[in-house]
Amino acid sequence: MTQPETEIRAAWRHIAGLHHDGYMDDVLIRYAEPHRHYHTATHIMFVLRHLGDISRASRGDHSAAPSPEVVAAALYHDAIYDARADDNEARSADLAASDLDSVGWSHERCSTVAALVMATAGHLADDAAVDADGDAGGDADRAMLLDADLAILGAEPGAYLAYVNGVRAEYGHVDDDQWRAGRTVVLQRFLQRRRLFITDFMHDAYAHRAHANIEAELAALRAE
Repeated sequence: MTQPETEIRAAWRHIAGLHHDGYMDDVLIRYAEPHRHYHTATHIMFVLRHLGDISRASRGDHSAAPSPEVVAAALYHDAIYDARADDNEARSADLAASDLDSVGWSHERCSTVAALVMATAGHLADDAAVDADGDAGGDADRAMLLDADLAILGAEPGAYLAYVNGVRAEYGHVDDDQWRAGRTVVLQRFLQRRRLFITDFMHDAYAHRAHANIEAELAALRAE
């Protein structure tokens, strides 16, 4: 079993118990689909790790853990992924809610997870949605998930390049001109946000490097 699989299964068993592994078997099969190059189990593993880091930092407690709901959302948020489709998050949210209902979670908790998954569609592109305290509409779990999902933007340059190459491979159906145009728009929107990362921890630890990575990628796109 790979390290990502081990950590994902451990997270699932922590929130769902020891007798529902079949649901995560299905999710892991999805994350191993051949058309995925970045949105894989490895990405989910790092999202889970960043959630832990943010939770501990925000509470000032080395033993603090993220809520079961945000962990579930992290596990499922890319469960369905097709770069040609525009309903990946909605279908992933439905799958999460269905699976969690089957393992005995309440309708309210399933709905919370589905809403968290849906929040990753666009990552609050409207910067006004982030309030003056850096909270995503007052929802700490949503802020944590969005920041953990975008943490790769603040990675070391080599890891960032691997991420860019992985996403480009997933968009292999798009020609180079379309890729440059679309990617440029996405990156510029990130730079125009008042805060790229919502939580104080991620802002302080990763924002500077994220901006440098994005600027470097934009320069490379202009040079092509």
